[in-house]
Amino acid sequence: MTFVTHTSDSAATQSLGHKLSALLQGGDVIELISDLGGGKTTLTQGIVEGLGYTEAVTSPTFTLSQIYSLDSGLEVHHYDLYRLSEGGVLDFEIGEDVDSPNIITIVEWGDVVAEVLPIDRLQIILTMDSETSREITISGTSPRAKAIIEELKK
Repeated sequence: MTFVTHTSDSAATQSLGHKLSALLQGGDVIELISDLGGGKTTLTQGIVEGLGYTEAVTSPTFTLSQIYSLDSGLEVHHYDLYRLSEGGVLDFEIGEDVDSPNIITIVEWGDVVAEVLPIDRLQIILTMDSETSREITISGTSPRAKAIIEELKK
């Protein structure tokens, strides 16, 4: 199942992240795909802030990962694997994360760890229409992903 939407600026992309956050639960995995500057971190900021996180949400480009602990007891583990050609030890770490019912996992440049990402995930492709606007395609084949997409369509 697929849902396609457009955002006109970073505030609209963050707003989509807020809307998506209301539908997420522990164990969910999101793979973000786009070119550099495509809005992956902006969407992640909306998701994490929508889940109630009040501190800065930043790109883990240089640190590889960020962990955001939420008051609900959940954690968001955000990975940016742009600088890697193979997952290495992160294969194990991400593999553990995706099996945890208390973690929402967000992975940028997931092709590096494709073998540990579950089939049951949301795949979000952000395509730059212009410097500020994006076409955002959200897809998934599992019952859980389909339920999330159906809610986003409303």
